[in-house]
Amino acid sequence: MSTKKTEIKITQRDYHFAIAAGLLIGLLLLPILKTNNPGIFAKFWLAIVPFFLFATPLGLRVAFLIGKKFAIVYQIAKFGIIGVSNVLVDLGVLSLVALLFSTQFKIEASTAMIGAITFYSLFKSISFIVANVSSFFWNKYWTFNQGEKKQSKSEFLQFFAVSLVGFLINVIVASLVFKLIVGSRAVGLSAVQLAQFGTLGAAAGSVVGLAWNFIGYKLWVFKK
Repeated sequence: MSTKKTEIKITQRDYHFAIAAGLLIGLLLLPILKTNNPGIFAKFWLAIVPFFLFATPLGLRVAFLIGKKFAIVYQIAKFGIIGVSNVLVDLGVLSLVALLFSTQFKIEASTAMIGAITFYSLFKSISFIVANVSSFFWNKYWTFNQGEKKQSKSEFLQFFAVSLVGFLINVIVASLVFKLIVGSRAVGLSAVQLAQFGTLGAAAGSVVGLAWNFIGYKLWVFKK
């Protein structure tokens, strides 16, 4: 019994997008590692960008070979590459905003938990919006390959609707994980420590949100 091959193909354009995404991932990972794990950053910072410049197109090639039999694998791989880069955009902006503004808020001991979660949710919302704008253009012009399709109001509205649900899922999951991790330790935590715990929450929210977004984008927003 033979397995029918799909008609997907990999082009120079795909490799260019993969290299650009790998560069973005490597560059964004540097400040995140420096903030959250200085030890690893000190050991590997010189190798991080070159590694992703090489690994991202290589991973795309492997996904393409698998995708010859299962086309969805190749599309998920492209979405995954963009997803990783946008998660890092999300985490990077979150860390930056938290470090810039969290020291401006004085949280009383009696309301430390409520205050920390409130400001974290606000910072997380800002970072998600920035990452979401980036996600739209990467997915439209590469993952779902609809660069030649004229943008319409309905496409923007559909994208907004899917992203809004993804936004709520992302922020709720991130805030719940943050609450579980921080617990009653909010009192006395520095801005850097809050940012580090926030990064873990953001990562969890991003994973769940990405799963929802892929389904919504593929089946509704960017359907052929």
